[in-house]
Amino acid sequence: MPYVLHNTHYTSRYTWQMILGVLWVLGAIALMAIAINASAESTTSGHQRMLDLLQQIADKTDDENVYLGDGFARQLRAQLATTPAGTPISMLWNLHMQLAEAELGLGNEAEAISQFNNALRLVSPSEIPTSAQMMNGTNFRLGVAYMRQGETQNCCLRHTPESCILPLQDGAIHTQQEGSRKAIEHFTKVLQNTAEDEPLHLAAQWLFNIAYMTIDGYPDDVPKQYLIPPKAFESEEKIPRFTNIASDVGLDIFDLSGGAIADDFDNDGYLDLVVSTWDTRGQIRFFRNNQDGTFSERTEKAGLLGLYGGLNLVQADYDNDGNVDFFVLRGAWLEQSGRYPNSLLRNNGDGTFTDVTFDAGLGDVHYPTQTASWGDYDNDGDIDLYVGNESTELLRNAPCQLFRNNGDGTFTDVAAEAGVQNFSYSKSVIWGDYDGDRWPDLYVSNLEKANRLYRNNGDGTFTNVARKLKVAGLMRSFPAWFWDFDNDGILDLYVSAYSAGIADLAANLLDLPVKREVFAHLYRGDGHGGFEEVAEQYNLIRPNAPMGSNFGDLDNDGYLDFYLGTGYPGFKNLMPGVMYRNRGGTGFADVSYAGGFAHIQKGHGVAFADYDNDGDQDIFEQMGGSFPGDKYNNVLYENPGFGNHWLTVKLVGVRSNRSAIGARIRAEVIENGQRHSIYKYVNSGGSFGANPLRQTIGLGRASTIEVLEVFWPTSNLTQTFHNMPADQFIQIVEGEKQYTTLTLKKLKLGAVRD
Repeated sequence: MPYVLHNTHYTSRYTWQMILGVLWVLGAIALMAIAINASAESTTSGHQRMLDLLQQIADKTDDENVYLGDGFARQLRAQLATTPAGTPISMLWNLHMQLAEAELGLGNEAEAISQFNNALRLVSPSEIPTSAQMMNGTNFRLGVAYMRQGETQNCCLRHTPESCILPLQDGAIHTQQEGSRKAIEHFTKVLQNTAEDEPLHLAAQWLFNIAYMTIDGYPDDVPKQYLIPPKAFESEEKIPRFTNIASDVGLDIFDLSGGAIADDFDNDGYLDLVVSTWDTRGQIRFFRNNQDGTFSERTEKAGLLGLYGGLNLVQADYDNDGNVDFFVLRGAWLEQSGRYPNSLLRNNGDGTFTDVTFDAGLGDVHYPTQTASWGDYDNDGDIDLYVGNESTELLRNAPCQLFRNNGDGTFTDVAAEAGVQNFSYSKSVIWGDYDGDRWPDLYVSNLEKANRLYRNNGDGTFTNVARKLKVAGLMRSFPAWFWDFDNDGILDLYVSAYSAGIADLAANLLDLPVKREVFAHLYRGDGHGGFEEVAEQYNLIRPNAPMGSNFGDLDNDGYLDFYLGTGYPGFKNLMPGVMYRNRGGTGFADVSYAGGFAHIQKGHGVAFADYDNDGDQDIFEQMGGSFPGDKYNNVLYENPGFGNHWLTVKLVGVRSNRSAIGARIRAEVIENGQRHSIYKYVNSGGSFGANPLRQTIGLGRASTIEVLEVFWPTSNLTQTFHNMPADQFIQIVEGEKQYTTLTLKKLKLGAVRD
């Protein structure tokens, strides 16, 4: 199993097929035994059955999970301890490098550094023909390990709200600086011995500059030949800075990557928060809004104890009882060894949840996944669920699943007859009626294969029109979503790229050539059922690699902005989060640094939500990577306000699904003497993280809504209201002539602590 210096895949440096090839049989047999065991318990409730299954999976993590377990590290330690004399230097170097990576992933930073140093001593000097390349690679990895040690000692153990947010300043400066200084020492060696146009040099140059920032030495102390200019850390526009207040409200959970849902789970009008972690031993957690500016954890009272894992979460009222339920996605990236069950958590309406996965018919067949989307594809008033699964070399022909809601609390998988099985490595799925025929269509973002746009034929079947409409591009894509970014009443489509690394980031900042496949695509709806790719025209040609992502109206100007949580799982991939501000539908400006969003820890579930009922949207982000040694504190960026008006609308479906997912809201306003419309479509936003289903609509300077129009695709009903005052919360029930005003307290976040 050779050690490879330069990877672009999700693993830090394990060779996927060989490791998983060893583990998948054991994992599949073990999970089969677990399933048989669980099935034998005929008197066990579905909820308890899930708890038992997840506990057994958790108990096997160390031996079977290639990311979270220590099985591979134990194997390498034993192999090194018994390596015979005379073993070739290249083989020893390879073993030390693999073990170092494994130890780093487990959070054993000192041991990782020791193993990297052992590897370095073997090749400096050495007569091996590739020793120079091996030495540069080892020095680079040593630099990364020392940087991670510095992050642990400072950003994690001495965490401040400013930690790890570029440009680093004030509380983000490291007080224990040995890790960063050692990193600089090893990156210097790489920079001195690697050609300037090589990816290793560019990656080292990026981290070299960040390391200098951590010791307050940027830019003055950075050798000029290696300096990334300060303008690289400036935004294209100035905006008020958002402050990370997660610690003030009790939401700064120290965890691995996972999902996040902001919504009102107890129907009191105040937004709560559910978060997950993909750690198979990590608890799903529920935080209730205390209505005083803080949150209290109610995980145990909510009946969620023992429900582990979940890289992503999506919510909807699947049983139309007025309570928001949610679905948990598990097993992503893990192929055969990761065929963990997903979970459907039914909201009982009394502050508790019950896992009804098996009872609902969603637990019998499962594949690795981290993406799903709710939508009423057959317009029968019951919300359906599409799950994007991962078909890989080791798990061939794993289909995606379209679960039709039977209206009685159960679902039936109809993906085969509907023609939407996909059979690819799905990383994002999203519903949207792009052609305006009232039937929601489906976009699937695939990694390494063409993306799909499944047009809904209105008869229970779909036709893939992605190539015909030229939206199948980007062979390495991840997050995707439908939205109307230019307020023309026509859905547009954003599709991220997932191939850029820190070398591409550095090249872009240094005005060096960058491959075009690392850029996102923005498909603008043309009003005739087609799309035009306009990413360059709209200033979105920047390299990044997002997973967590979502959109909302940052400044309440009526135009949708979006945020990307970035970074591959490997420890070297310190890529700042990116916030794009919409310039009135004509383009986007990167405001990451000015707004305080350029967080270099890995970002996942993102939720734009008005947590304090002041009318503007704050941003919560579930942080942390994939390996035990890459945990981080979650963040909540408080919106300082932009002085614009707003309206928050809660829709309640009657003939349509209760969540109103798929409904369209149009607000017609007069601003600066000009009449124009603002459009919102009801869903949870992007594809990794979930906004509330109630919609907060920015109105700019307009203090009155001239016309508010709600279109319900299922019933083909349009409700219209006139001359409504701005800055209020309202509820509209499908078919009713009047709306209801909701009275909610404006909160000061962090004002009171439990």
